[in-house]
Amino acid sequence: MDVGPVRVLVTGGSGLLGKAIEHVVMNEGLKREGEEWIFLSSKDADLQTRDVFEKYRPTHVIHLAAKVGGLFQHMKENLHFLRDNLRINDNLLQTAHEMDVVKVVSCLSSCIFPDKTTYPIDETMIHNGPPHDSNFGYSYAKRMIDVQNRGYFQQHGRHYTAAIPTNVVGPYDNFNIENGHVLSALINRTHKAKVEGTSLTVCGTGAARRQFIYSLDVGRLLVWVLREYEEIEPIILSVGEEDEISIKDAVEMIAEALDFKGEIKYDTSLSDGQLRKTASNAKLRRYRPDFNFTPVKEAIKLTCDWFLANYDIARK
Repeated sequence: MDVGPVRVLVTGGSGLLGKAIEHVVMNEGLKREGEEWIFLSSKDADLQTRDVFEKYRPTHVIHLAAKVGGLFQHMKENLHFLRDNLRINDNLLQTAHEMDVVKVVSCLSSCIFPDKTTYPIDETMIHNGPPHDSNFGYSYAKRMIDVQNRGYFQQHGRHYTAAIPTNVVGPYDNFNIENGHVLSALINRTHKAKVEGTSLTVCGTGAARRQFIYSLDVGRLLVWVLREYEEIEPIILSVGEEDEISIKDAVEMIAEALDFKGEIKYDTSLSDGQLRKTASNAKLRRYRPDFNFTPVKEAIKLTCDWFLANYDIARK
């Protein structure tokens, strides 16, 4: 990042990962002298225009902005997720190129990996087969970022790359019961059941397994990717394979964190989505063998505590 004054633009800056990056940069001493960090929310700019780049003249971009939703919203609106995200990403990358941005780090998702595959999944396997049917629109749009990054490097020598976090949990997520990420929706659902004195109903069997990573850990790693990671090929940001847990395990951790004593039921008529997406973090560990991840139980407790303390402002 030795390019004179550094201005880092973070799109999606008011969301789960944007707030995590803001916290680690501003409150944990990761901001370097001479750096300017701009956190952009959807209210600040329409990414289909050059206005924001003309205004801030960023040298570096962390691209988090996306149209996202929960499992059932994705199942209903695959075309919308495909078209909206293709537009967002193409506009961002092409504008960054035209404005001579030195480096772009885009955020992908573990749902982009093939549905039928061997485990653990690694960075070389992204395009080895179709993604899961439930969210193919979002998945293909995100995959195209990797294709575009290779194109911008091959044709223009641009160092645009991508990081692939596994399932992120943390403050400032969307806790909407219908459209939120799985753990955040479950936190809200569990809190509601506790307040109303009812049982807790969980969608699916609880058998699906996920690697949950705390948002502040992802924030720290994304700053490292921006500064130190030189490859165009993506890098998976994940806890180890041994830290994968079932949704049932996660529900029990949430119940404990929120002191929920009621009955927990599983609605097995509803989809589990992909049963597993086990990802290898071997590449990350080669670069960062020293990185300490927040244990999942602690991450869930911290997120539950934030949700209760910020209930009035939390997205839900």
